[in-house]
Amino acid sequence: MTDSSAPPPAPAGPLSGLLVADFSRILAGPYATMLLADLGAEVVKVESPAGDDTRTWMPPVRDEVSTYYLGVNRNKRSVALDLKDAGDLAAARELARRADIMVENFKPGGLRRFGLDYESVSGSNPGIVYASISGFGSGGGASLPGYDLIVQAMSGLMSLTGEPDGPPYRAGISVFDVMTGLHAIIGVLAALHHRAETGRGQHVEVNLLSSALSGMVNHTSAFVAGGVVPMRMGNAHPSLFPYEPLPTADGDLIITAGNDGQFRALCEVLGVPELAGDPRFARTKDRTANREELRPLLVERLKQRPKMEWFHELVAAGVACGPINTVDEGVGFAEELGLDPVVTPGEGDRAVPSVRNPISLSLTPPSYRLPPPALGEHGAEIRAWLAEPTTD
Repeated sequence: MTDSSAPPPAPAGPLSGLLVADFSRILAGPYATMLLADLGAEVVKVESPAGDDTRTWMPPVRDEVSTYYLGVNRNKRSVALDLKDAGDLAAARELARRADIMVENFKPGGLRRFGLDYESVSGSNPGIVYASISGFGSGGGASLPGYDLIVQAMSGLMSLTGEPDGPPYRAGISVFDVMTGLHAIIGVLAALHHRAETGRGQHVEVNLLSSALSGMVNHTSAFVAGGVVPMRMGNAHPSLFPYEPLPTADGDLIITAGNDGQFRALCEVLGVPELAGDPRFARTKDRTANREELRPLLVERLKQRPKMEWFHELVAAGVACGPINTVDEGVGFAEELGLDPVVTPGEGDRAVPSVRNPISLSLTPPSYRLPPPALGEHGAEIRAWLAEPTTD
């Protein structure tokens, strides 16, 4: 496909030449396909005539467009297809036939009636890497709705979040949607590697609940390996102390001591080196067991000075710590570090600020070619391309 209004081509990314048929919406799938697009893949976003649900998730907005939608849909071209319309369904099937990768997050089995399930698509396109994202897998949980909040509740994450004597809380982001999107990419790249060796595609399946149980790492391991059911501890860590916010003269500072050396360095900076030699606090397991005795001793010193003074001294001594920033402060801090967190694909009034792809590659870096598309923005172009005969 070509677009005379598109910006000059960026250096070819590592996934350049791959076509992604993106039949996903909301977050997990679109986040995954955006990252693939950043790495050079050509992504065609297939939407219903009503559009991706997140187009209507507002506020906040930028130029009357949901910033939620804008955050996960750059570098894509949009075509609106009604799968109940014969002509549109034929176009969707042709796109799937030509694609290297297809990503979908319909309920398991939901695309079968349209001939767009893995078995149907792979019949005409045996090299397809077909990624299905669901909430609870394609077995007993196939009919369950897969929103991130539901999975946060049912996986056990909410039982870990909040104060010990308070109600459970959701995480501040859709953590399992993002995690599952990343797992989908890992599966897709593994399947592409296998295809390069064998010529055969395969079905990649990921679901939010499995990603959640894997992503809760030490907490799920506590149960499956140790028989311990973790419960919420506020900002405290079950296996480390200090590893939480501690009050200073003007606000909290996150302070961590992941090993005995870091704790000794912390005690030196605070002017209480004797604590590191106290048998109650000398080792990680001792500090964790005696946190209620140790915490007030550390707070007594910390409250004597402002948090940023402590921050600079502790970091210089090799102690990991940091203030609790707001989102704007977090972006600003990344800018101070030279991480250039904001990129702006598009030109003129179509330029849309976006958060940089977190992957850095020395030879084939991510590129930011297109702003998030309007609904069906590239429909005529894509339909014309799909109508052209192919030689394969």
